[in-house]
This record gives sequence, C-alpha cells and structure tokens, in this order.
Amino acid sequence: MNVSIVGSGYVGTTVAACLADLGHEVVTIDIDEDIVDAVNDGRSPIHEPGLDELVAEHGGGRLRASTDYEEILDTELTMLALPTPSNDDGSIDLQFMEAGAASVGEALAGAENAAADPHLVVTKSTVVPNTTEDRLAPRLADAGLERGTDFLVASNPEFQREGTAVADFLNPDKLVFGTDDDRATELLHDLYAPLREAADGDVPVVETGIPEAEMIKYANNTFLATKVSLINDIGNICKEFGVDAYEVADAIGLDDRIGEQFLRSGVGWGGSCFPKDTDAIIAAAREQGYDPAVLSAAVELNDAQPERLLALLDDHIDVSGKRVAVLGLAFKSGTDDIRNTRAVPVIEGLQERGADIVAYDPVATENMRERYPDIEYADSATAALAGASGAVVVTDWDEFAALDAAFDDMADPIVVDGRRIIERRDGITYEGLTW
Repeated sequence: MNVSIVGSGYVGTTVAACLADLGHEVVTIDIDEDIVDAVNDGRSPIHEPGLDELVAEHGGGRLRASTDYEEILDTELTMLALPTPSNDDGSIDLQFMEAGAASVGEALAGAENAAADPHLVVTKSTVVPNTTEDRLAPRLADAGLERGTDFLVASNPEFQREGTAVADFLNPDKLVFGTDDDRATELLHDLYAPLREAADGDVPVVETGIPEAEMIKYANNTFLATKVSLINDIGNICKEFGVDAYEVADAIGLDDRIGEQFLRSGVGWGGSCFPKDTDAIIAAAREQGYDPAVLSAAVELNDAQPERLLALLDDHIDVSGKRVAVLGLAFKSGTDDIRNTRAVPVIEGLQERGADIVAYDPVATENMRERYPDIEYADSATAALAGASGAVVVTDWDEFAALDAAFDDMADPIVVDGRRIIERRDGITYEGLTW
C-alpha cells in the first residue's frame, strides 16, 4: 500500500519505518526540515533500539519524508501521528492534531482529479473518546470535503513502549481498528496483512467503534500505570516492615489473574504516555461530572515516590554542600527521552537540599543538559561516583548492574537504589526503595 503519516516524532517515525519494513511505500510529512533530511538520508531522528537499522535500510527508498502535504494524494490512507501535549489542567491540547487534519483536508480538496475511493484518515495519536468524530472529522470537512464520499475516518491506537517500540509494533498483542465504515476496516486489514501473515495470523484484531478504540488506549495505559502505582504502594508498605517487595511480587505474579509484568516497584513511572494519558482521561472524566478516584490516587502516589527516594538518602547524610551522583536521567532504559522522567523531581529535590549534583546517563545527558545546564554531567557512571557522598539510581540501565569497584572511590559510599539494579555488597551503605 501507499501510506502517508503526518508527524515524525516517536510514534510517526517508528510506525513509518516498521510499515516500510513490511513492504509498504511510506511518506512522512513534517514541518521540521532537519527531520525530513535525516529520514531521507537514512538517519533516524530519534533514539530507539532497532530503529536506526530500519531507517538506514529504507530511508530514501520505501521510506521517504517531505514537508509537502500534497504527497498524501499519492497514498491510500493517512495517519495523524502528531503531538497531543497536556494543558495546565491535564486535558490534551489538540491544536496540532486539528491543524494536521485541516492541512490534510486542504490537500485532498486541492486535488485536480477526485479519487475513485474516499481517502482514509486514521487517528494514530492518543486522543480522548469522540475526538476523531467531534474535532478532527470537522476539520477535514472544512475544506469543502464530504465525509463518506471524499474521506473516511478511523482510529488505530498504538501500543508501543519507548525502548521496545519496534519490537512492539512488529509483535503486537493486539490490533485495534475503530471504524464506522466497511471500506475503512478493509483498508486497515490490508495495511496490517503483512504483519499478521508473518505471525501466521496469530494477532488478535479488535474491530470496534471509533470512540471505543480511542478509549481502549486510555484504558490500557491507565490500567498499567495504576498497576505500577499499586505495586509501589505495596512496596512502600513492605519497606516499613523490612520485607522484600520483589520476593512478594514474584509470588503474586504467578497468579494468572495478576501476571508478572509491571510489578517492579520503584521510583515510579514517567515518559510521554502514562503521565499524559492518565492526566487526560482524569480531566476528560471530570468534564463529564465523574471523579476517577483510583486513577487520581495512582497519580498522587507516583508523584510521591521520588521524595521517598530522597528521604532514604536523608536518613544517612545531610547532602547540603555534598557531591551527590544521580545515575540515570532518561525516564526508562533504552531511550533518551526525559519527558516526565523521575530524574527531574529527584534533581530538584537535591537542589532544594543544597546538594552539589553530578549526573550521568548513557544517552540522555544532552537532553537533560538543555533543561539543567548548571549541574555537572559525567562521562561515565564511574566518574559520577568518584568523590560522591551519596548516589541515587533513577534509571535501570544494565551498565549500572556491572558497577563494583567504582563505589570504592566514593567519599561516602551511600547508595539509594530506585530501580533494584545495584547489588548489595560489602563496603557500601545500600538502601532499596521498596526492599
């Protein structure tokens, strides 16, 4: 198929590269010429395991990028993969999605020859229920187009985790097609046919309505976020009793009603999805007159975990004027994304305490340096630990598990681990956040 994707961020670039790898002809549309040039040169504009190889293989070939919306005229469907940032009240800001839909509509309306079939416009970004129907379809129609004749709409949410986005796309646990038209459903089946064939058809397809598909994404993410907050709550209780929360989690994870995933208690969740999606659905629910108490509690507990990490450090040392190492800046390992990373409240908490901060991350240092240019950044975990009077672990990079002799170079070998990545050893004072 010929596919166009509006937006070349984390979602758009990954989806585009994976679709090209499945054999489709894909063009991404973006206003950032540097991103366009990178994709066409075979260079990934973002850090994501496996993505460099796909963009290098297909960039400038089956995968192209452009700033021209008229490129969509040569495609059968267009995906909207644009940012949906949070407003101050937690609700999503739809200005980029609406602008993208309007530009798609203008391009379709400006075609010299009307297409034989209506063009399918698919919402890929995460939006609250009824957004496609009430906010995006009208923007497409503003150009003088008629829904059903000139264009169709659908929702096809993504379930890709940063750090494993390529693998998640190519090996999904489900595909969700939210449509109200048989032709739209058919096109989505055609789009994913190569993926399902590669899996011998063993990929469940959920065919549902458009608002239901939009809600499925929120239900998916907020359920997982709440599960993490619940195990963190249990872990905090375990810590008070001197119980190892990880041994408890290993046992309850054997219950197939609970499952073992997302039971690693620690300093909390961050990133571009869980915080934004949880805040958005809470705000949307409140607009409808319902207060989602469990989701609100999940957010409150998550926001408190970084302070619990620092409180454990406070139990051992007054960090005012002391060098403290922050190991890990990305919100999770495998990515350079610092959006809503737990490192931010940790750094700010240390600054409030008057600590002299030295930070290290394998890939996210430059992104964090833009936000906090005045703190020190080390070139390695070993360098960060040298002379430090304390260390806090925020991201579970594998290289931290290999640290050993580096702790001997600390002025005060106090380590507070928020991710259970450091092994207890003689010669250091070790505190696990929930164990």
